[in-house]
Amino acid sequence: MSAEPLSDDLVRLDALLAEQDEPHLSVDAYKVVFRRHPAGVAVVTLRDEDPESGEEPRPVGFTATSVISVSAEPPLLAFSIASTSSSWPALARARTVAVSFLADDQDDVSARFATSGIDRFAPGGWSALPTGEPVIDDALTWVRARVVQRTPVGSSFLVSLRALEHGTRADAPDAVVPGPLVYHDRTYHRIGDHTAI
Repeated sequence: MSAEPLSDDLVRLDALLAEQDEPHLSVDAYKVVFRRHPAGVAVVTLRDEDPESGEEPRPVGFTATSVISVSAEPPLLAFSIASTSSSWPALARARTVAVSFLADDQDDVSARFATSGIDRFAPGGWSALPTGEPVIDDALTWVRARVVQRTPVGSSFLVSLRALEHGTRADAPDAVVPGPLVYHDRTYHRIGDHTAI
């Protein structure tokens, strides 16, 4: 008796499994690659309303260097978050968030929102939008966005957003606008006209 030919679906599945078994970068090698890749710094914030907890809504936020522009039409952006993050349960049920893109004089804000085990909002420096999402005061720009998709990827989630509204630090009259805060090789950096090529 001869073996039956594999269906197209089984062939694709077999190829996918073979790809996933191929050698890949170690954790340390992967970190070396991305330490050499500079990234803008943002703080993602939301108002957590967990009806089952019986608690008052509370602000939740975390530092993100993974924010990317996906599409201008429609206006989409995305970021990743570890599934083990203390902010993930709130983000998993959030309908909207705010993304504050930090200015180069806000490295202390970035460090605070990257620290575990503290009330990141207690020191102040934020304001609630009329819709409830917290926005970091004096951020270079901010975007209020609707969560459109949460995609599990490895041990993280890729969260896709549709931009609904925005604000900029330059909206203030006579404002001096600083440059963006950049994170590179575990250190904060400033960029500006002096770094242009």
